[in-house]
Amino acid sequence: MSTLDKYQSELIEHGMSVGALKFGSFVLKSGRTSPYFFNAGLLADGPVLDTLCSAYAATIASALKSSPGLPQFDVLFGPAYKGIPFAACTALLLHRDHGIDVGFAYDRKEAKDHGEGGVMVGAPVKGKRVLVLDDVATAGTAIRGAIDVVKKEGGEVVGAVLLLDRQEVGKEGKSMIEEVEAVLGGKGSVPTILKMKHLMAWLEKHGRTEELTSMQDYWNQYGAKTSD
Repeated sequence: MSTLDKYQSELIEHGMSVGALKFGSFVLKSGRTSPYFFNAGLLADGPVLDTLCSAYAATIASALKSSPGLPQFDVLFGPAYKGIPFAACTALLLHRDHGIDVGFAYDRKEAKDHGEGGVMVGAPVKGKRVLVLDDVATAGTAIRGAIDVVKKEGGEVVGAVLLLDRQEVGKEGKSMIEEVEAVLGGKGSVPTILKMKHLMAWLEKHGRTEELTSMQDYWNQYGAKTSD
């Protein structure tokens, strides 16, 4: 079973305390019935936003130094709506804590037909290398959608960083991470803060055997067996 870093335990525990992370029975957008659910939209107070975006920034900084790792990028893209504060705060913390200066951008759900117009807000992405921030990934649908949005605006998506990788088999029978990395052109282009295995490690550490058993059963059915 995986070991947990302090920031991972803090994210799990704070997520549970505000109801963002729940264990039970939940029907996902993919149609699968999951023993847990993570709603990143409820990570909405100062302390947890600091912890979360510090983790995003540290994960990005580490991945930029890894081999194979994350390519250099110019703009963070936070898909509307939950990704907006994550992108803004992570850009700030990359500058403050890691000396990495990048812009941030986000999209609108509906194009604006007055003022500056369009669907994008923030730093221009045209001709830029873009890193997508995503919260929870199951089948990679949201990441693929974000890639399409950036491409339509003339940007090049070089990677994506996730809050939580559910480590499930994607549309093509491989792990979702492997599928998205193939789209983006390389291993190491989708670093992750938390994975399903980290949630299972936390449950095991705290003796929550019933929930752990449900998680293990779900993993046996849908887990990407090649996922780290």
